[in-house]
Amino acid sequence: MFKSCLTNASHTVASSSRSSLHTSAVLNARLTSKQVRREKVSKVQARINHKLAFDARREYAVLGHRPGQDHKWNSCDLAKAIITDTALYSDSSVPEIIHTPEGDIELPQHLNYGAAEEVKLLFDVLPPLSAQSGVTTFTGTVVTKVQEAMEGERAKANMFAKVLDLRNANSKGLAFENRRRCVQAFSPPGKQNDTGRPEVQAALLTMQIRGLWRHLLAFRKDIDNRRGLRHLIHERAKILKYLKKLDRDRYEAVLPRLGLEAASVEGELVV
Repeated sequence: MFKSCLTNASHTVASSSRSSLHTSAVLNARLTSKQVRREKVSKVQARINHKLAFDARREYAVLGHRPGQDHKWNSCDLAKAIITDTALYSDSSVPEIIHTPEGDIELPQHLNYGAAEEVKLLFDVLPPLSAQSGVTTFTGTVVTKVQEAMEGERAKANMFAKVLDLRNANSKGLAFENRRRCVQAFSPPGKQNDTGRPEVQAALLTMQIRGLWRHLLAFRKDIDNRRGLRHLIHERAKILKYLKKLDRDRYEAVLPRLGLEAASVEGELVV
């Protein structure tokens, strides 16, 4: 009698243990797998957020302003001074017209050589002098010969203007023209072409930094230029910190002209 009761009790305990093992263990296992998947998703999202924050800090150190504040760069003096590929090859460029008695001379919007004085000398002063020097016989038809010579010089001037178009230059020619414009824009009025001025050096470095940044956006695996970009950013920060010690008013005046914020060149720079 006692043995039969003991046997029945053991069967009852075994069945209850099997049922608890079959239900609660699997349920706990499913809950644990859901928790693991949830933790994996949270970790992946945390890595994505960390990368986005790091890229934002890197972009801030490179561009000098917060993401989404491109108006600071578009309205600064440096952006207005340099010529980009988009502006150079756009169809909206309107040629400059030089009116002469014999006809008009069309100049491209951007020339590969010369400032305003040289342009006036080449296209306004030189053609009449060349036409007059070509007439050697002073007879009754001298006026007709001068007019014909001026027509020829006007045609030569139009062809020469097409040769001097900046769109015919390569990347080195465009970079040279942009450097010339930066030096001219940031030099003091009484001392043109002052390449040793800190403002000029900072403007040249900012132009190089933005060019390298556009290159690295297209070629993300270019490690050598990434190191070069990091070097240029620290060089710009060093020059601006020197200018801050030298003259704080000049430092605060040049930052908006370069499209930079003070926090992008001070403190720790993450590139």
